[in-house]
Amino acid sequence: MLPALMPTYARADLAFERGDGAWLTSTDGRRYLDFGAGIATSSLGHAHPHLIAAIAEQAARVMHVSNLYRVPQAERLAERLVAASFADSVFFCNSGAEANEGMIKMVRRAMAETGQPQRYRVICFDGAFHGRTLAMLSATGNPKYLAGFGPPVDGFDHVPFGNMNAVRNAITPETAGILVEPIQGEGGVRPAPDFFLRDLRAACDEFGLFLVLDEVQCGMGRTGKLFAHEHAGIVPDAISVAKGIAGGFPMGAILAREVLAKHLPPGSHGTTFGGNPLACAAANAVLDVLLAPGFLDQVADRGRVLKDGLVELTQSMPQVFVGVRGIGLMLGLVCAVPNTELQAACVAEGLLTVAAGENVLRLLPPLIVTPEDIAEALARLRRAALRCAPGADLAAAK
Repeated sequence: MLPALMPTYARADLAFERGDGAWLTSTDGRRYLDFGAGIATSSLGHAHPHLIAAIAEQAARVMHVSNLYRVPQAERLAERLVAASFADSVFFCNSGAEANEGMIKMVRRAMAETGQPQRYRVICFDGAFHGRTLAMLSATGNPKYLAGFGPPVDGFDHVPFGNMNAVRNAITPETAGILVEPIQGEGGVRPAPDFFLRDLRAACDEFGLFLVLDEVQCGMGRTGKLFAHEHAGIVPDAISVAKGIAGGFPMGAILAREVLAKHLPPGSHGTTFGGNPLACAAANAVLDVLLAPGFLDQVADRGRVLKDGLVELTQSMPQVFVGVRGIGLMLGLVCAVPNTELQAACVAEGLLTVAAGENVLRLLPPLIVTPEDIAEALARLRRAALRCAPGADLAAAK
């Protein structure tokens, strides 16, 4: 019999009743070290006092009014994001997929409004993940995700990730822009080389294209900078963000330069819930923490400590691990055993992780993770790896 809650997800048999920092406590009282952070979403961890206070205070006043009226919390958040980034203007929505949809609409609309309506196609990359709407499934291009949903939405051309020759060969008179993740998350924690992002920017300038970045997973401090593209020193035309922007409260955003943002006037796009007072109060609280002096440097430092520990682990257990990828606190272990088996072994050791493509296990701890949390996670990961090692002695792993 079909359950009341639609079985769309292959959920682990775990439920949590409370959290504290990087730790979650299940309904049976067991504590788990959360190095998944709701898939890079619980950026301040669990029960962060500043985030709790901001949400509770705003909820007691007004949660939602719609975008028929001014929303001072959204105005303040937009001003802060503009001041901290390349952007001239911000649009708030509810999710990463919605932000990506709006960003592509912005690219197409800008071309149409400047007398080039034939330019509507967007170059995307193999291994990408941009969301689950029909258009973003087509931008993603993964046949597994597209199966059963009818013809893909027209307008997306795919080329190998990191291959600049393929990018240039794919540019046609119908091309409007390039959509790329600075770090492919679902695709296996694959960072785009800095030179590749710089070459994409140069190609867009050369051919009159828009460069738009999907920073849904890698943005909002995850790599030790507010946005991942900052590592390459480029200026995109727009980026999408979501996940960690409001610390677990549903929210997304498009940050755009004027050259794009001016082409979404009243009536051209919209959202009922996007940018409401409660979501923006949460996001402003997260930004308070992220923009505090030294915080992002701390994220980068903690990321280096974790990565160094992972490198040491992979070198000592080549029968389980192949290598380490990623930047800051967005790291991936390339596995020599099935990543889902290692993920299950981590759960058995009280460590929560996230599987990804290319047989990678993602480690995405909250940005407030402590050195003690990192040391404990590495110890639990080693025990989990011993469980999965060929010929493993489970008694020795405990």
